[in-house]
Amino acid sequence: MGTCLNLKRKLEILADAAKYDASCASSGSSRKADKGGLGNTAGMGICHSYTPDGRCVSLLKILLTNFCVFDCTYCINRVSSDVPRARFSVDEVVWLTMEFYRRNYIEGLFLSSGVLRTPDATMEEMIEIARRLREVERFGGYIHLKAVAGASPALHLAAGRYADRLSANIELPSQADLDLLAPAKTHASIEESMAGIEAKIVEIKGEKKTSATRSKKPIFAPGGQSTQMIVGATPSSDALILRTATHLYDQHKLRRVYYSAFSPIPDADPRLPLQAPPLIREHRLYQADWLIRFYGFNAKEITPDDAPNLDLEKDPKLAWALRNRHAFPVDVNRATKAQLLRVPGFGVRNVERIMNLRRHKRITSEDLLKLRVSLRRAQYFIVTADSHSKAMLIDKKEFPEVAERKMRQMTIFEVGATAASGEF
Repeated sequence: MGTCLNLKRKLEILADAAKYDASCASSGSSRKADKGGLGNTAGMGICHSYTPDGRCVSLLKILLTNFCVFDCTYCINRVSSDVPRARFSVDEVVWLTMEFYRRNYIEGLFLSSGVLRTPDATMEEMIEIARRLREVERFGGYIHLKAVAGASPALHLAAGRYADRLSANIELPSQADLDLLAPAKTHASIEESMAGIEAKIVEIKGEKKTSATRSKKPIFAPGGQSTQMIVGATPSSDALILRTATHLYDQHKLRRVYYSAFSPIPDADPRLPLQAPPLIREHRLYQADWLIRFYGFNAKEITPDDAPNLDLEKDPKLAWALRNRHAFPVDVNRATKAQLLRVPGFGVRNVERIMNLRRHKRITSEDLLKLRVSLRRAQYFIVTADSHSKAMLIDKKEFPEVAERKMRQMTIFEVGATAASGEF
């Protein structure tokens, strides 16, 4: 009984400590269990996240330990923090993962850790957990491992043989921010880890193309890699955050950059803010990130020099449209795909449907409603076969009381649904 209670207490501490790491999702990976094994990652997600098809799924998200030799000012698990400490053994994490899976509580494991003794020693234990799950327990479910900062490149490559996704967290948007709050870490070393992981992913993809006749193709982090930036712990602007994210996408082909709003911690360093940033700021960054990855925008357009921080009242596409009224109205029957993607209320899927439909007929407002376009927002920026743009209302005195409210105001639930679908 004592041992069970002890394990329960560890789980309480280390599951709670893992909640600050947002850099997890399972989309993009595909792995099936061997015959007689358990689990698969097809279409699966992580930690009550949403898959691309809208399903909500979960996994066991824990730290191996919250002991840490680093003293990162923003981290509740820093060495100088007075928090309850715990540490799982390799056997305990393997047992928990398999038991939770058998009971249908989870579809996989997200495992991060504080740095215990040395980065290499910590990374070796995490790799051993993944190895046992794969080779001993024959577990085919999703595994996401943190690429521990400062661990050797060889260990990161070993982790990729068992993990579906790896994440080396960039932590803060600039080296100056790290120098202030986490001087033991550098962007250069973190990006070196990312570069090594990306090089191996590319290498394995090349081997797969030439190994069609082999019985088993090589696997290395099939879900790619992700990272996380903390938002609001320093005065860095949204422009800097988005430029850093764009660099990481371009340079290291990351699947996702996650944005995590800073959460005030007990006995905080006076250099840290006393209050958390508004959660809507985190959400706006995700929307801006989506625009950069899928809509053809760049960070400079979304956060120009005269507006380096995102508007918390408007989504970034609408804010851009209002700053660039000369680009509108757009004729839905003649505009290019790139132009349509910039219309507020038009999502990627909406645009694809419009492009397909207009091959067969001239599109009307009724057609757009049938395509589930948000005319409530789009009507001010488009021309259809049966209607003109209502753009002139934007400058009328009564507009703020009627049209602007309809165009700008979204509840937090609408905001969440918009980001999940990417249709905005």
